[in-house]
Amino acid sequence: MRTSEADIIIVPGLSGGTDVHWYSRWESKLPTAKRVIQADWHNPNLEAWTAALIDAVKAAQRPVVLVAHSLGVITVGHAAAQIAERVVGAFLVAPPSQAVMLSIPEIDKAFTDVPLDPLPFPAVLIASRDDSYAAYADSEALAKSWHVELVDAGESGHLNDESGHGPWPEGLMRFASFMRTL
Repeated sequence: MRTSEADIIIVPGLSGGTDVHWYSRWESKLPTAKRVIQADWHNPNLEAWTAALIDAVKAAQRPVVLVAHSLGVITVGHAAAQIAERVVGAFLVAPPSQAVMLSIPEIDKAFTDVPLDPLPFPAVLIASRDDSYAAYADSEALAKSWHVELVDAGESGHLNDESGHGPWPEGLMRFASFMRTL
């Protein structure tokens, strides 16, 4: 599948990211990409965040490919059953662990009850071995539960602009490879 044949919905995590974050750059480069807008990026509420994602998917004109980062990955997991018929794939990057989500008081604790059923659409989960928001073993267990391909990003931090992944050309190449499988 080509990017022009899909609505690419970007699902950021806590704080919504920065203008130099890799998914912000992808949003500006990919004509069919659109970001989910949350009412409150700094105090995420599971019900509100999943509703915004569901609304974005319903508004799509073409098949949907999700690109999610951090808490956005967890949001996708919570909404998956409700968006399955429109989503053809998901590119999931750096999900936080349950322990980390519990340690951040601004995050609604409902996020931590992550559904562990297999995702109803193809997906790839990219995880770093030294992500301060999740042990690699936690990401590995999540990928196994969701029945998705796990990609080992090595020692890459949280895969955001702060860890040196502003442009993240390797991620864009991996995304292009994933798109070809859909």
